Amino acid sequence: MIVLCVNSGSSSVKLALYREEERLASSSVARVTDHGQAVHEGLAELEGQGFPSPDAAGHRFVHGGPRHHAPRRLDAELLASLREAVPFAPLHLPAALLGVEAVSARRPGIPQVACFDTDFHWSMPQVARRLPLPRELDEAGVRRYGFHGLSYESVVAEIGAARLGRAVLAHLGNGASMAAVRDGRSVDTTMGLTPAGGFMMGTRTGDLDPGVLIHLLDAHGYDSRRLEELIDRRSGLLAISERTSDMRELLAARSTDPRAELALEMFCYQAAKAAGALATALGGIDSLVFTGGIGEHAPPVRDGICARLAALGVRLDPALNAASAAIISADDSSCTVRVVPADEERSISRHTARVLAKQI
Repeated sequence: MIVLCVNSGSSSVKLALYREEERLASSSVARVTDHGQAVHEGLAELEGQGFPSPDAAGHRFVHGGPRHHAPRRLDAELLASLREAVPFAPLHLPAALLGVEAVSARRPGIPQVACFDTDFHWSMPQVARRLPLPRELDEAGVRRYGFHGLSYESVVAEIGAARLGRAVLAHLGNGASMAAVRDGRSVDTTMGLTPAGGFMMGTRTGDLDPGVLIHLLDAHGYDSRRLEELIDRRSGLLAISERTSDMRELLAARSTDPRAELALEMFCYQAAKAAGALATALGGIDSLVFTGGIGEHAPPVRDGICARLAALGVRLDPALNAASAAIISADDSSCTVRVVPADEERSISRHTARVLAKQI
């Protein structure tokens, strides 16, 4: 089976063709404004390279709401339910749905599978899953879900649960989160009900004192739509630097622009605090794994985070970190620090093949 994997992010689309574990080809479109059009462009690029037509397509869905988390073949009923779940992830779910429509238009009749980021975290213990709110809200789905699950799943598959031990996995990109993993399973994570929670990101606030939101509603004339725009698109690195959410640009500007330097310092500070909290949830830390675009390619960010975790026994080897080696921890580090390329598409391919194999 040849599987087309469609990974629709908040501002990008990545496509990959897999035959079992072999990646045949890939394509990506950045700074996307129309995700449906981006999928069409990516598919056209793959077709132009002469690769075989896919037998199936798998899609990354950031959120399935309270009803859906396990990978499942897409049909009219599931699509309708996912459209109802858009308020749980308004930045991501519309993009994923446009990707499904684009594949259907270009490859009518091809079976398509939804693969959910929330599945990896679904078995978190109640102490981590439950929000301190009345029971009726929990029963209505107002709870901690966690995201970047397909990325974390690929890290566990690559390294192995036994070698990871008590691990903090850090997916750092325009969207960023961390997960506490024991025995290969998520026991806690930084993001909550939506992908806007946790520590600050490219354009997202991360966690806020809820009183800030009430103040904006009451004293500054905000409504829910303006709050959504502020929280998801106008905050984070972009707001603090007042110039960009792109980590590469901020690193290049930090020596001359104090706003860029502050944005970087805040990001590393908040990420380190999150890692320390998750290490506490695990009762210690054996592994710290960096993945995602920033996690894989920004040595100064990794250094800025790890330097603040020295009390936990985290030590980097400067040369290995600068080279983005597979293992970047120093010999005297009690915690093994790794850099692992994110491979959400491989996770999507595996799930898609398994789901469809059960229906043959």
